Amino acid sequence: MSTDKDLNETPEQEEERKEETAAETAEAPEEAPAQAPEDTEPKAEKRSRKEEKKAARKKDEEKIASLENDVAVLNDKYLRVCAEYDNFRRRSQKEKDGLYGDVKADTVQKFLPVYDNLERALRQGTEDEAYRKGVEMIMSQFEATLEKLGVSAIECLGEKFDPALHNAVMHVDDEEKGENEIVEVFQKGFKLGDKVIRFAMVKVAN
Repeated sequence: MSTDKDLNETPEQEEERKEETAAETAEAPEEAPAQAPEDTEPKAEKRSRKEEKKAARKKDEEKIASLENDVAVLNDKYLRVCAEYDNFRRRSQKEKDGLYGDVKADTVQKFLPVYDNLERALRQGTEDEAYRKGVEMIMSQFEATLEKLGVSAIECLGEKFDPALHNAVMHVDDEEKGENEIVEVFQKGFKLGDKVIRFAMVKVAN
């Protein structure tokens, strides 16, 4: 809408006003075109965050390596404990078996004088065949019992003297016999497996 001032303008004034308006429009700065928002984060800050991530990753790797080392140490301890327990179990079983063998050998040894007496009785001549037959049966039963217990007599006559099995109580020179040959047995020896219960008392030639 035109104001009263516009209505009272002369043609010259109106022309002058238009020129001023045009000049003002021409002098007004043009609106700058829209630009994409710039990355305002400093490069130094970006680099710092990257280094932090790298340090955190390195820390995690070190932690994993430490845990793996702990697992290896614990596994080694576990294997050692298992090996020690297995050795203890075997040693205990061996001691138990050895103790049983020692007790059995000691028990058998206490019955050997009975065996010696039966053997002497059989060497004695007698006209009572029933008596002799009875002693022979007792001796057979005794020997069978010893065999069941794993006890065996030590070989002597004709064998070469062995200090691990025999006890030489006499020596004799005999050209017909070999060196250190056993020619007589005074008392029979016995062993339980490889363990000697009683050494054989023998006479050795040469």
